[in-house]
Amino acid sequence: MTDSPSTSPPSPGSHATASARRNPMRKKGLSILATVVAIVGLGWAAYEYLVASHFEDTDNAYVQGDVIQITPQIGGTVLGILANDTDFVKAGQVLVQLDPADAKVALDQAQAALAQAVRQARTLYANNATLQAQIALREADITRARVEVARTSDDLKRRQSLSGNGAVSQEELSHAQQQFDAAQSTLAAAQAGVLAAKEQLASNQALTEGTVVAQQPSVLLAGARLREAFLATQRAALLAPVDGYVAKRTVQLGQRVAAGTPLMSVIALNKVWVEANFKEVQLRNIRIGQPVTLVADQYGKKVSYSGTVSGLGAGTGAAFSLLPAQNATGNWIKVVQRVPVRIALDAKALAEHPLRVGLSMTVEVDVSKTDGLALADVPRVAVAQLAVSPTDDAAEQLVQRVIAANLGQAVAGQSRAKL
Repeated sequence: MTDSPSTSPPSPGSHATASARRNPMRKKGLSILATVVAIVGLGWAAYEYLVASHFEDTDNAYVQGDVIQITPQIGGTVLGILANDTDFVKAGQVLVQLDPADAKVALDQAQAALAQAVRQARTLYANNATLQAQIALREADITRARVEVARTSDDLKRRQSLSGNGAVSQEELSHAQQQFDAAQSTLAAAQAGVLAAKEQLASNQALTEGTVVAQQPSVLLAGARLREAFLATQRAALLAPVDGYVAKRTVQLGQRVAAGTPLMSVIALNKVWVEANFKEVQLRNIRIGQPVTLVADQYGKKVSYSGTVSGLGAGTGAAFSLLPAQNATGNWIKVVQRVPVRIALDAKALAEHPLRVGLSMTVEVDVSKTDGLALADVPRVAVAQLAVSPTDDAAEQLVQRVIAANLGQAVAGQSRAKL
């Protein structure tokens, strides 16, 4: 059995030597780490002050656009659907065709009513001359009646002067008195006839004075109803108001729809904008007209859009919510509010990389220049305008044709002369 070699424990002097060698290295490493941290901190502070403080960003942003509902202005049965979801349509293109039969019947009735109104108005104007002739006739009757009253008055006086000596009988005197009374009654009747004829003439002139047949109120009323009926026939075809894409089609063939029923929607994707919801603490330096850089999740960071701030919302989203917060009741917890900021997109980039309504975006606003307005102070001339606007020029032409057809040559010439 052999003894194992003995090992002697390290001396205290060797531990002190090793610690002395490690301490300078540790101090050097800590110094380097502190220097790196200080440099990073200074760099971050410089970046925040020089760069990051000039930008405000958010990922709470979404593409918005005008979702135009196609709704009929008249009720009817759907005969044709000429556009479907995802289809591109041009302004003025027929989207839905309603049955125009009822509207055409109403149009025929309105044409007949206008023709009747024109002829009745012509009768009113013709009655003016008739009533004036009647007045002249009644005045001639007054003249004859006055002559008769004078003649019977002389006969009565003559007989009264002769009745005292018995030359005229009492019967003859009574007969002369009756003739005189009858002549006076005839004169009174003639005078009343003149007054009645003048009243009739004044009443008839009240309906025709200062106007021509085509501008007579009853004719204008019938013309307005004809325009309404004509427009109803045109509204049986529902047209696309703008260029865009069809979405949310709910109408079906044979469906009976009422006025105002949503049938489908048209979205103009070439006129979309972005609504970025910034926190209230981020709005301090955001102004109208500031440049914006946007990135869509659909295309990723490889595609960026340029835009400008076109307006800031007039209230927070909570203020316009269906159930606004009631902070005065119960326990209260502060919630940071957000305000929508409208951003207009560059048309060229939008055409190259089209967006859809509702897509999420990342927005970065350059707020280095704050000389713009925080709120708009001048109203826009027009927010939107239909590319196809309904017109009643054709309806007016139809009204004028119906009036001319029932006016008559002589009256038409007089009307044109007065106009």
